[in-house]
Amino acid sequence: MKRPLFPTEPVDEEFFHRAPLLIADTFEIPRGAAEVWAELTGENALSWCRMVRQVTWTSARPFGVGTTRTVRTAGVLYERFFRWEEGRRKSFYVFGSSVPLFRHFAEDYLVEPSSETACRFTWTIAIEPRPLARPADGVSRLLLSTLFSDTRRHFAAR
Repeated sequence: MKRPLFPTEPVDEEFFHRAPLLIADTFEIPRGAAEVWAELTGENALSWCRMVRQVTWTSARPFGVGTTRTVRTAGVLYERFFRWEEGRRKSFYVFGSSVPLFRHFAEDYLVEPSSETACRFTWTIAIEPRPLARPADGVSRLLLSTLFSDTRRHFAAR
C-alpha cells in the first residue's frame, strides 16, 4: 500500500538561523575527514542510527545540488540537496513526507579536517513543525537526539 505524500516547503541555508526547532551537535572524530565524508555519502549512510531504517539515494552519482534520497524511519522522508560542497558540506530539505508533521525540515552536515587523521563533524537539524505537531517538540527533540548519540558511538567521537 502506497503511503500518502504530504508536501513540505523548500528552504535555503538561512533557515538554519531562524528555525523554531533547532538541534545541533559537533563531534570530534578520530578519523580523517575523507573517510567520514565517504560514510556520510555511502550506500549505507546513517545505518548506525537506530531511528533510520533505510537510506536510498534516488539520484545517480556524482552527487551534487539537486541530488535526492529517500529515508525510511517511522515514516518516509523525501529529501533534495540544495547545497553540496564535495568532501566538506551538504544540506538538504525535505520536500515531502508520509506523515503531516512538518512545514519545513532541513539538515546540514559539515565535515572539517582537524588533522590528517581526525576531523570535526557538525550536524544541524532545523524544523518548523505544522501547528498541530508543535506540542510534540520535546518528544521530537528527544527522538532526534538519538541520531547524535548513535553517531557519537559509531565514530567513537568525543
